[in-house]
Amino acid sequence: MASIGTDIEQISRIEAAMVRTPKFTVRLFTAAECAYCNTKANPAQHFAARFCGKEAFAKAIGQSLSWQDVEIVNNSAGAPVINVYNEAARLLNGRKVSISLSHAGDYAMATVMIED
Repeated sequence: MASIGTDIEQISRIEAAMVRTPKFTVRLFTAAECAYCNTKANPAQHFAARFCGKEAFAKAIGQSLSWQDVEIVNNSAGAPVINVYNEAARLLNGRKVSISLSHAGDYAMATVMIED
């Protein structure tokens, strides 16, 4: 059995939150996520995609989680992967998780699949 979650957000909405609330990224993203996104020409689109990934994971797992308990980084091939901690790790309970991120224009989206 598998469960799927998806989320879509306006990049401009995330960018506005970053400007309005300077600690927005530190509160929602891990140090590794911030380091990656901040190296990009348009950090907001990468933060938005990871925001969607965290939301999609919560939808797939069926529960809201701490933002810091779900981390989206890239593997050595450049593909996004999810690391989970604390309550997210307990809920995932060793199941396989896959993620796809995308952004185009003013939108970012993510889909997460959790397999038993």
